[in-house]
Amino acid sequence: MRSTRAIGRIPVRDVHPRVDCGSRPAKSVCGETFPITATVFREGHDAIGANVVLKGPDGSRGPWTPMRELAPGTDRWGADVTLDVAGRWTYTVEAWSDPVATWRHQAEIKIPAGIDTGLVLEEGGRLLERAAGRVPRGPARTVVREAARTLL
Repeated sequence: MRSTRAIGRIPVRDVHPRVDCGSRPAKSVCGETFPITATVFREGHDAIGANVVLKGPDGSRGPWTPMRELAPGTDRWGADVTLDVAGRWTYTVEAWSDPVATWRHQAEIKIPAGIDTGLVLEEGGRLLERAAGRVPRGPARTVVREAARTLL
């Protein structure tokens, strides 16, 4: 069966494990750890992130496992997962743009070189201000807000 899904801004391709082009389920034993890999990329220089999201035999979603770039520059991402209950599991690879990692990478280059330092710090502060709104109330939100104020 041929997929008719469109490719998005951050394509996720060549996901493994996969048996007979996905027509048959991959199998493992309870407690066995195995890798899930995918090619994840985007146009441009912005950083991205990816997760594996498991769906258990009972239909519940979770847990999610952060993926890491397996070899920098190859666009190949992976994560090791372990299934703890027998049954039919499914998984999805999710990917997104990571503005904080993008800013941090630019700041590590520009600030030591003295290039647009004020602008880079302000951009980081504004980015953390927006991020603080998504952090649950409590000490963690306070830390993010203080970091934003320091950068600004």
